[in-house]
Amino acid sequence: MSGRVKGFRFAGVHGGIKVDEALDMGLIVADQPATASGVFTKNRVRAAPVVISERRLRTGFCQAVLVNSGNANACTGKQGRRAAMALSRATASALRVPQKLVVPASTGVIGVQLPEKRMKASIPALVDDLSEAGATRFARAIMTTDRGPKVAQAEVKVGRTTCRVLGIAKGAGMIHPNMATTLAFVTTDASIHRATLDRLLRRAAEETLNRATVDGDTSTNDSLYVLASGAATGRPLVEKSAAGRRFAAALNEVLESLAKKIVADGEGAEHLVRIEVQGARTDADAVQIARTIAGSQLVKTALHGCDPNWGRILAAAGRSGARFNPDHVSMKIGDVSIFERGTPVMTPKTEARAAATMKRSEYQITMTLGRGRGIGHYWTCDLGHEYVRINADYRT
Repeated sequence: MSGRVKGFRFAGVHGGIKVDEALDMGLIVADQPATASGVFTKNRVRAAPVVISERRLRTGFCQAVLVNSGNANACTGKQGRRAAMALSRATASALRVPQKLVVPASTGVIGVQLPEKRMKASIPALVDDLSEAGATRFARAIMTTDRGPKVAQAEVKVGRTTCRVLGIAKGAGMIHPNMATTLAFVTTDASIHRATLDRLLRRAAEETLNRATVDGDTSTNDSLYVLASGAATGRPLVEKSAAGRRFAAALNEVLESLAKKIVADGEGAEHLVRIEVQGARTDADAVQIARTIAGSQLVKTALHGCDPNWGRILAAAGRSGARFNPDHVSMKIGDVSIFERGTPVMTPKTEARAAATMKRSEYQITMTLGRGRGIGHYWTCDLGHEYVRINADYRT
């Protein structure tokens, strides 16, 4: 992995959670306390590490993120909260940093207690594994049903200095927005004030990870962290400056890339599809319609079957709650027009072309509602037999 981020080290080891000796504990450590911000799941059922991390990040600083996979530490009561606190305390002690600067994150099966003793015994090895080149091991350590690690990078010029933004995420199932739909960790060596970082993070999350769905289920553990070391630049970025706008674009680029990787890796998914809605009354209406189409199980099964079923798409738009005139609607799959101004226009030839487009690994469905200025999009994937198999067998 190229493009190391100054001021950060990463690690990944087996900590005794997964039975196959796979990596299941990851650690990110900043050389000095980093400016930090996070957004967390809106699910009312919230895992212990979510509650702890959200509280600790209110200080605006973080020096270490301890992550485990294979166990969500959700719905585990007082014992789960004590375990998360004990593990973060042990990590802080091993790193010789204040406990309040260590935030935990977990992902995996809900309702199972963490193997605290085994995990605690693995912390010295985890700390020893830390290196500037350890991001790949960290990315593998946080995987659950992911088919592979998810990493994205971008560079941004701040004066004469090149700053880096590195994002690492996990997620393939239980993916649907009401915050960020994943565990995701972004590090940058730019210098940014906490208030600026908060605003940029929330805006970027809304435009990227909050426009991605696999199955309509929002996790109990969703967490998105951004840490800025300032190791590459001394002067903090000004949000409305040229450098600030470039950094915002780089952050969006990284999170958009991660969002696409997550949806493309949807459990059993074969197709990554962008639903774009144009000509709506407002952007909010366009996003609402795109979200409803993207989350429709009937649409998603049609995507799996490569069936250009415009009726399912139009019906989903119609129940979105957004106002539009169906007589003004047009629709394309790729560059193939299948519906124009309220009327289907498919011939056997164009249906075959549309079906061929839907066999691609990635393509776009465009719905134009009229002459409004509203535009919005959502990323979705197909839903097939493999998704049912994976989730039917998830605990057994």
